[in-house]
Amino acid sequence: MWDYTEKVLDLFYNPKNQGAIADADQTGIAVVFGEVGSIACGDALRLHLKIEVDSDKILDARFQTFGCTSAIASSSALTEIIKGLTLDEALNISNRDIADYLGGLPEAKMHCSVMGQEALEAAIYKYRGIEVEHHEEDDGNLICRCFSVSENRIRRVVIENNLTTVEQVTSYVKAGGGCSACAAEIEDLITTIQQEKEITAARVAAELETSQNRSLTTVQKISLIQTVLQDVRPILIADGGDVELYDVEGDVVKVLLKGACGTCESSTATLKNAIEVRLRERVLPNLVVEAVA
Repeated sequence: MWDYTEKVLDLFYNPKNQGAIADADQTGIAVVFGEVGSIACGDALRLHLKIEVDSDKILDARFQTFGCTSAIASSSALTEIIKGLTLDEALNISNRDIADYLGGLPEAKMHCSVMGQEALEAAIYKYRGIEVEHHEEDDGNLICRCFSVSENRIRRVVIENNLTTVEQVTSYVKAGGGCSACAAEIEDLITTIQQEKEITAARVAAELETSQNRSLTTVQKISLIQTVLQDVRPILIADGGDVELYDVEGDVVKVLLKGACGTCESSTATLKNAIEVRLRERVLPNLVVEAVA
């Protein structure tokens, strides 16, 4: 028996926002859905959104889920979280936010919260006309053939949730949960990511120490900015995007957004939340990030 919180059980027995949303019948309102998973693999979710076109605000959200207690509760929680948010705000919702709303999930059931996050992204990208192949993390090298999970998707969930074991990866995206032939490859990928983090952390610590001891030269500032961008890139790449430093003019950092990041309407949120905040924390507090065409 899984150790579910009262919130999980309540949303399972009394799910909120279950069902579909009828097609929009008034000007300025759009209805779209995103779906992930497959009944053959055990869980599937279709997330419906009702959007006010002018403001990009989510007016309503509903779900249709085939799955376990955690899947239904996670889907219901997601709809409650995102109603009233703009699409850019909703894109910042992580699977961890869904699990936290529920008071936690058993680790073996974390894939249900990941499924919610992915369905939300699928719906928003579909509404914005971005083709799946432009942002879908499963375009990368396929590692788990049993559940069709790519290297990019595993990399993303490991980074975002600080996973350290194959068992955790299986809990989050099911990779390794079938024949287990991919377990060694998943373990190698986790080790690589951890090494990348350690190298980045050591480099940032050394450069920050230098910056605290004396004013940054232009070369030192650019070096620190490049370090932060390298730290951000894996997350963007996992979503089909990328970023490259274009120029630094005083306190203005100019970057090139590539792939899905360059075509996505949420690129402003990417600049401010994923890049500018980190640069201000780790380089200088007055840096401003701008995208160049």
